[in-house]
Amino acid sequence: MARGAVHYYEFVLKEKNFTKLCNTESILVVNDSFPGPVIRVHKGDTVYVNVHNQGYYGVTIHWHGVKQPRNPWSDGPEYITQCPIEPGSNFTYEVIFSDEEGTLWWHAHSDWTRATVHGAIVILPPVGSTYPFAKADEEEIVVIAAWYDGNLKELVDEDIATGEDLPHSVANTINGEPGDFCPCSKGTTYRWMVDYGKTYLFRVVNAVMNAELFFAVAEHNLTVVGMDGHYIKPISTEYIMISPGQTMDVLLTANQPLGHYYLATRQYSSEDASVTGFDHVNTTAILQYKGNYTIPSSPSFPSALPLYLDFMAALTFTSRIRSLANKEHPVNVPLNITERMYITVSMNSLYCPTCTKANDNETLVSTLNNISWVNPSTDVLHAYYRNISGVYTTDFPNYPPSFYNFTNDELTDESIVLTRQGTKVKVLNYGETVEIVFQGTGVLKGSVNHPMHLHGYSFYIIGTGFGNFDNETDPKGFNVVDPPELNTFGVPKKGWLAIRFVANNPGVWFWHCHFDRHMSWGMNTAFIVKNGPTSETSIREPPDYMPSCKVPVKSWIQKNYGLDEEDMENQTRLD
Repeated sequence: MARGAVHYYEFVLKEKNFTKLCNTESILVVNDSFPGPVIRVHKGDTVYVNVHNQGYYGVTIHWHGVKQPRNPWSDGPEYITQCPIEPGSNFTYEVIFSDEEGTLWWHAHSDWTRATVHGAIVILPPVGSTYPFAKADEEEIVVIAAWYDGNLKELVDEDIATGEDLPHSVANTINGEPGDFCPCSKGTTYRWMVDYGKTYLFRVVNAVMNAELFFAVAEHNLTVVGMDGHYIKPISTEYIMISPGQTMDVLLTANQPLGHYYLATRQYSSEDASVTGFDHVNTTAILQYKGNYTIPSSPSFPSALPLYLDFMAALTFTSRIRSLANKEHPVNVPLNITERMYITVSMNSLYCPTCTKANDNETLVSTLNNISWVNPSTDVLHAYYRNISGVYTTDFPNYPPSFYNFTNDELTDESIVLTRQGTKVKVLNYGETVEIVFQGTGVLKGSVNHPMHLHGYSFYIIGTGFGNFDNETDPKGFNVVDPPELNTFGVPKKGWLAIRFVANNPGVWFWHCHFDRHMSWGMNTAFIVKNGPTSETSIREPPDYMPSCKVPVKSWIQKNYGLDEEDMENQTRLD
């Protein structure tokens, strides 16, 4: 692969005070900014980012959606491809761009640090080429993030140790500001200045921790032209629904009467309607026309912004996403499948007598095929590359341990509800063509959308539906003509998602739900893709320096759970 230009960035991580919602909090940020700096490249470029950790705890950085061909060493997830960059040290990431084009983002990938450590990545077309749509006059970046009261790391650590529910945000922010409807915020609302008649390409990043979002601009139509670093067939719409981890490229023409108009976002909750304890704040920024006119008493609010539980609005938007599938931007959906997997994504219970906030010695976890991931004490990539045993096992199953009516809300069988922990990975041969069907479940009445993200790859969304996947009839409706190619997409509540990709990027690559509460609870695994037959199809050698694992992370629930012999025997029967 021909290499493009090379760029260099310095990221300095340190604590800084920010005042939001009438309170001042010390948060970890990059280069004193929230959100962090924008990385700008052309397609095929390479970026070296030297990360200096001047904070109080270990951190890693992930380059979300960047495939990093043959280079898992710089992918970033903690205890998957590296150990944390310890305070007072630094590590240089080599970020290799290949076929990505559009908008991606970077974020911390350790604990919940990404809440404040994140920023956009702008990938321009190759030098000498242009966009597959009329070039916009100007561009704008919109990063939507979550805001929490208190020291988030301490809150998360305490909740994980006790089995308590994990923290909920108190507001979201647009480019660092909560907006006019939040206390002590009206004077700092983010303003986007526009000229009448111009068309703008604005790049939207959902950096929120645990929420899918509706987003709209008052009285302005939107045209979505890209998603997750790939172009799509243009979608003309009054609103978008964007999952955490996703990015979108959106065109807007400033063609309304001169004035002030709200950009607004609110959470889309796919949980049961009885669950009301989520963030209900309407977060806003202001699109402000330049020129001479009477300033309105209040900006217009987008009437098209769907309400929190509007399932049909979310489905209507996501069902329209299609790849361009043309000569310049072709699709290459694998047709002859060599590896099929059927993976349940579920909430479950885990026996935990040491969890002080657990109910009946059971705490809430999340699983893939009834296995709740637990981090090892050294990173999986290091163990795989150096052939170190005892760090992980290669027995992640292709199917769940039992088949039942997955979407039933009244499941009480302990063999279904209770789960086990493990560090189980799936091994793929180089070049295998993979089809995965993710199946949502109604276990513990916990069925919600699960935005699943794969590192090192993008994948084709060939099908999605509701109820239990039927392997006789549902494949007949698969889209192999123009499916979207993405890196993050939601498994629908009480439904299924089918994807395909070719395992042609050797390395260790993390799979997880991009709701951080579900990732913390174990809805994760990793793929090990073996080397191909040549050096060009094999993992690159590691850099001279990788952060050490001198401070191993223990499972948040010890593997023996502190059980006596009789309890261990009972637990073994459940396993």
